[in-house]
Amino acid sequence: MNAAFLARLEQILSLYALPYDPDYPVICFDERPCFLIGDTLTPRPMRKGEIEKQHYEYEKLGSCALLAAVEPLTGKRVAQVHERRTKREFTAFCQALSASYRDAKGLRLVVDNLNTHNASSFYEHLSAEEARALAERYEFIYTPKSASWLNMIECEFSVVARQCLDRRIATIEELRSEVLALLQERSRKAIKIHWQFSVQAARAKLNSHYTRVNPLNEKYRDT
Repeated sequence: MNAAFLARLEQILSLYALPYDPDYPVICFDERPCFLIGDTLTPRPMRKGEIEKQHYEYEKLGSCALLAAVEPLTGKRVAQVHERRTKREFTAFCQALSASYRDAKGLRLVVDNLNTHNASSFYEHLSAEEARALAERYEFIYTPKSASWLNMIECEFSVVARQCLDRRIATIEELRSEVLALLQERSRKAIKIHWQFSVQAARAKLNSHYTRVNPLNEKYRDT
């Protein structure tokens, strides 16, 4: 961890600590690859009283991408499943996300450093006028490199992996149906994410890194 890492770390932790602001909601976004897996043998229908079994052989049928965003303080979720995750898909997602927050003045979007996650994607797939209008809706806040754990959408991906992607799904249509249904239900229930890690906690728990950057930071060791 260097000074640049700590600067972004504290920027994001400070952002998470802000009270809810409907004019400028804080939203966490990322993409997750999903692999399509099929059976090589036709499963035998289960019989009453039997334990479900699965043959060890499987067939790889490609992959797709889950693009998702969560607003931790309200539990609102927006998600799409695409065959790829290029600048085109990122642009389409940002358009849909913006449309779902029509009343907000701007969106503060926490993203990682992937080269598609910036306004240049908009200009490659929209007219300059449309691209500028969409870019003005967003403030991109970037996580430090190799620090995906700071993006709260990873908490949501963990839930999706446990509740939906823990079995074989052979087609993108089936995966899209099941994943989006799960996220829509969680959005409808307004399941929030309660973030506990603060700037003060970071300065204490990561004090060796802070002190290596600047010895003056040793004073936070026992706070």
